[in-house]
Amino acid sequence: MFGGVGPTELILILAVVMLLFGASKLPELARSMGSSVGEFKKSPERIRTEPEGF
Repeated sequence: MFGGVGPTELILILAVVMLLFGASKLPELARSMGSSVGEFKKSPERIRTEPEGF
């Protein structure tokens, strides 16, 4: 869908993120994104192990 995202595009995206959030917020933003990805990866396992219904 997006074609190849090369190093130039990644640098441009990083520069825009730094302008929007500032350098001091980047570690916090990266930590929260990593946490979100981890939760997203765990969700299929939770769906299989949780009982049906509420």
